[in-house]
Parts: sequence; structure tokens; C-alpha cells
Amino acid sequence: MARYSGKKQISDQTRSEALALARGTQKPGQTKAQTKLIAQGIERGIDLYKKEQKEKARALARLQRDKRLPAGHVPHAPDAEPDEPAPASTRRRSWLPWLLLGLTWAGIGTYWLLGMP
Repeated sequence: MARYSGKKQISDQTRSEALALARGTQKPGQTKAQTKLIAQGIERGIDLYKKEQKEKARALARLQRDKRLPAGHVPHAPDAEPDEPAPASTRRRSWLPWLLLGLTWAGIGTYWLLGMP
């Protein structure tokens, strides 16, 4: 009996979740074999997601250990999509472009009124 097999075993909970999702999206006339194939694809997706989350957790733990970051700190990932709205500091500065635009138009209007013969 081999201690480490090349194929990873997927947990029963993941299998049941995948099968429930596959049955929930089952189309009329779809065979059991097709549903089983869809469930296997969903299992692989769930397994891959769990692996990625474990890897992120290990990387964060490594960063916290190496840099002694606070426990609740989450580093900003440049490739991740922003889940939160823009910070308040960015929203506060949104009036600056409008102010500059208004000053520019006022300057152009003043030049036009005073500079035209």
C-alpha cells in the first residue's frame, strides 16, 4: 500500500456540495452521466479554490512571521480586483479636478472679456 498516491482524495463534503450544485443546475433531459461529469468539474474547482486559499493563508502567515505584521493586517495584492470602494482620501480629493476646471474656465472667460478689443 503506497503511503502517498499521486491522486489527491477529495473530501466527502466537497463531493456532496459539488453534486448538490450540479443537480441544482441540471437541465431537463440531462443524463445522470452528464450530471456526474459536471459534479466532477465542480469538485475540481472547489478543490483548486481551497488550495489557493491555503496557499494565501500560508503566505500571509509567512509575512506576519517575517515582518511581524499585526494579526488583522491583509497585504494589498496588486493583481486582485478591489472589493471595497475607493478610500475616503481618494473621494475627498475628487473636488480638486472640478475646482481646477472651474478656475480654468473663469480664467478663459476673464481673458476673453478683458482681452477682446
